[in-house]
Amino acid sequence: MATKKADEKLTATAQAEEAAEAVDTAANTKAAKTAKAAKSTKATAKKEPVKKAATKKAAVKPAAKKADKDTEKAPAKKKAAAKTAAKTTKAAKTSTAKKTAKAKKSEDDIDVLVDGNLVIVESPAKAKTIMKYLGPGFDVIASMGHIRDLPKSKLGVDVDNNFEPQYIPIKGKEELVRILKKKAKASKTVYLATDPDREGEAISWHLAHLLDLDLNAVNRITFNEITKTGVRYGMDHPRTIDIDLVNAQQARRILDRIVGYKISPFLWRKIKRGLSAGRVQSVAVRLIVDRENEIRAFITEEYWSIDAKLLGKESTKQIPAKLYGKDKKLDIKTGEEANAILEELKGVKYLVENVKKSVRKKSPAPPFTTSTMQQEASRKLGFQARRTMKAAQELYEGIDVKDMGAVGLITYMRTDSLRISEEAQQQAEEFITGKYGKDYLPQARRQYKSKNNSQDAHEAVRPTMPSLTPDEAKESLSSDQYKLYKLIWERFIASQMATALLDTVAVDIRAGEYLFKASGYSVKFDGFTVLYEEGKDEESEEGGALPAMEIGDELSLKELLPNQHFTQPPARFTEASLIKTLEENGIGRPSTYAPTITTILARNYVERDAKVLKPTPLGEVTTQLMEEQFKNIVDVTFTANMEHDLDSVETGDADWVKTLHKFYDDFAATLENAEKNMDGTRMKVPEEESDVDCELCGRRMVIKSGRFGKFLACPGFPECKNTKKIVQETEGNCPKCGSKMLAKKSQKGRVFYGCSGYPNCDFITWDLPLKENCPDCDATLFKKTGKMGKIYCAKENCDYERGLKD
Repeated sequence: MATKKADEKLTATAQAEEAAEAVDTAANTKAAKTAKAAKSTKATAKKEPVKKAATKKAAVKPAAKKADKDTEKAPAKKKAAAKTAAKTTKAAKTSTAKKTAKAKKSEDDIDVLVDGNLVIVESPAKAKTIMKYLGPGFDVIASMGHIRDLPKSKLGVDVDNNFEPQYIPIKGKEELVRILKKKAKASKTVYLATDPDREGEAISWHLAHLLDLDLNAVNRITFNEITKTGVRYGMDHPRTIDIDLVNAQQARRILDRIVGYKISPFLWRKIKRGLSAGRVQSVAVRLIVDRENEIRAFITEEYWSIDAKLLGKESTKQIPAKLYGKDKKLDIKTGEEANAILEELKGVKYLVENVKKSVRKKSPAPPFTTSTMQQEASRKLGFQARRTMKAAQELYEGIDVKDMGAVGLITYMRTDSLRISEEAQQQAEEFITGKYGKDYLPQARRQYKSKNNSQDAHEAVRPTMPSLTPDEAKESLSSDQYKLYKLIWERFIASQMATALLDTVAVDIRAGEYLFKASGYSVKFDGFTVLYEEGKDEESEEGGALPAMEIGDELSLKELLPNQHFTQPPARFTEASLIKTLEENGIGRPSTYAPTITTILARNYVERDAKVLKPTPLGEVTTQLMEEQFKNIVDVTFTANMEHDLDSVETGDADWVKTLHKFYDDFAATLENAEKNMDGTRMKVPEEESDVDCELCGRRMVIKSGRFGKFLACPGFPECKNTKKIVQETEGNCPKCGSKMLAKKSQKGRVFYGCSGYPNCDFITWDLPLKENCPDCDATLFKKTGKMGKIYCAKENCDYERGLKD
């Protein structure tokens, strides 16, 4: 019974829609009641004078006066009510008439190309760019993404009938559907040109059903790049809809719907309302929670190192060397051990025992896949995955470039392939030769191998016109578009360039019984590094060039330094490292990384602290429940195998219905057991206590989350309803009154800084207060970022300022 009730539970979204419908119903009911009341009042008004006349003589004088007064008021009230009802009725008729007229007008205003060619894409920007290349005889329109989907208010999947999905037109797209149908009916040929991936294939399939098109017609076209060449190639190579791709998308969509709509109501009852579970998001949260548990369980250990700063015979350049040990590497655990070694090293000679020189080759990183693009944009640009994909989508769909018109600047941005077309390689070679010379070309064209689980449906992410440099396109691009285009362009061009050569040297230095090691390098040929080098999550400690040394040289000791260290726990995930881990474990696919991270942040399972991701108490409790009751859903290996099974559907090697049965039959039993295991049990999310006391009742306030982020609330609710904003003190003081400055957040989440003396002092600014004081007046300095960035004094009558790099 519990399971049955859980199946019937609506999701939060569905309930919101249901509430909206209830409001509409209530409004209609109210209008109806108003009209009914008006009719009733009118009828009473006709009868009332007779009734009053009959009872007038029997009434005493005061009562008679009151009756006369009420009689005078009644007609006015009745008249007002009747007037209101009339207005309501008239307004309803007018609204209906307007809607009918608007519908008729919109029908008449739809421009159709009779016996022409209709091309349906997904976005208006893409439609505009493609139209430029197709010319007369073609009409291009956007479907605005999916046109049909599963209903939001219920599961929409018949699990007892081979997972038959119930697709319905998406609410709000009725007008668009009408336009599409009219245009399709008038056209000679309808081309389905949605994005070249699973989602795009499914959208084309839904459009074919909605517009009554032949599912076997050769009318499916794809564009890997939105350029003249790319569009022409796509139009010249139409095909039928790939039903394997469609089924792969259906299987993923239905599987995600089952997991979300079956587990989410369970989480509502056992933890709190509004929670959701997801096949990929639950694993992502688990990874973050597991990392946090590793950090908590980590036991810090002390260790020491000893560094020597040495000088050669004829060089004043220092040679940094590290103590290696004696015959084998030495681990120094304590300061006492380090001091004992320092005593042994007193007065010893430092002699060069061995010098090993070599040439190290450094190859360029391959061009971007979706995953590596998101990682590098996070490292180098500070972009969140969602921001990266937004800019990439715009670059792919088309930009109005000066003197060129609308053109797509990059290839399709959702890919896990490293394949590059010969044409693109040829264009890159021409640019490299012209800019840097033939020496910067590799001996043979580079071929990058994609990973085993790569679908290889598209090329890697690359510029469509390698000859168009970022500086040439900059004027036509937004800030985000320019930064990302520059990153993609440099990465691609560098990937086609020659290997960099480094002269390396490794030196062994004998000091008594101990051995020190020094290493360094110098650039022999910069190769691809003249343009671009890949960012790293952790920087290496490789040194620079060393002065010339020969075996037997005696070095003089300038300084010997003991250094205390402590082992560090594993670092929390950044967006870049989380995406890398998901990809390495086969969790999710290129299109899922950005929405997964967005979802777990929006659901408050995870929060962003500076650039790292850490779990919230809610995320930890939810993950604990999922691990206890739905172990497979949050198991990395199980989820990776599920991804592999779904990919097999895409390649035609597996049946999508059988794949879903393989998952669902065990899942249904797991869900039923979870209901039994937790019958009558509810998990509590621990509240994070602050160091602020409630000024109304004295309790220690707790931190809660709301629509606009975190806030302080009294734990004595509902007896005490006190709440307040969380404020954080910053460096520096207010330039107006000298009080402390506080960091606050606007309703849109943007950080600003205000005086703690508000409302007595109204000083606020977007600019960061610094610890540094003004050299002229000793007031706090502020840092303004952006193109007009500077450091300045905000105190009245003080004009001190300087550039950010000064």
